Formats: sequence, C-alpha cells, structure tokens
Amino acid sequence: MDQRLASSPAPAAGPGVDSSDEVVEAAAELFRLLATPMRLKIIAALSAHEKNVSQLLAEIDTTQPNMSQHLAALYRAGVLAKRRDATQIYYRIASERAATLCRAVCAQIATELAEGERIAPAERLVPLAAAKG
Repeated sequence: MDQRLASSPAPAAGPGVDSSDEVVEAAAELFRLLATPMRLKIIAALSAHEKNVSQLLAEIDTTQPNMSQHLAALYRAGVLAKRRDATQIYYRIASERAATLCRAVCAQIATELAEGERIAPAERLVPLAAAKG
C-alpha cells in the first residue's frame, strides 16, 4: 500500500461516489490493512498522542515481535509515522483519515451492541433508523 492511499482526498458520499477500479482497489487495500483487531487496537491507542513500543505493550496484550510487525505494516502504509528519541521509537497517527474511519466503524458497532441487541453481520452499519424501521 502506498502513502497516497492514506492521504488521498476522500470522495463525496452518496450515489455519485467514484467506483472506478483504482478507487475500489485502493479502498480494498485499506480495508485489508485494517482488517486485524491488533491494528485497530494500535490505532485506538495512538489516537490521543504518540507512544513508544513499551507503552503500547502495556496497553495491548501481545508479544513485542507481533506488535513490531503490525506497527511496521501500518508505518509502511502511511497510517503511522515514527520518530526516534535515543533508543526509543515513538509512533503516532500519520493518516487522520484512516484513524477517523476506524473510530467511526468501531463507534457505530459499539453503539449497536450497547443497545442490548445482537446485530446480525448483514445489518451492521445500516443507519439505525433504517434498522429499526
């Protein structure tokens, strides 16, 4: 995945959304990148401020090699940026669009689950008014 995906302008929502092969392929690539719970947890953990690997490991239950692998993938894709301070490497969100997408999807699912209903996968992310209608 190249850095253009993480920083390219978002198309307008609605019926006029660009569904060209290039756009659809880029969207699928972003969804593949974000399709692991570990990467979503990393993005959520970095949403407020940058953190080093030790701080991330204190928040997220995984091994250091696994964490490093996911951080590297997110960095290569342009979702994260990093800086070195002596022996520590600090990671931060580089693509606010990717972080916003993750927050929006997770917030919607959390809202649906908080209502005490088990939402069928086919009905997830349906506008709440339409789902109840």
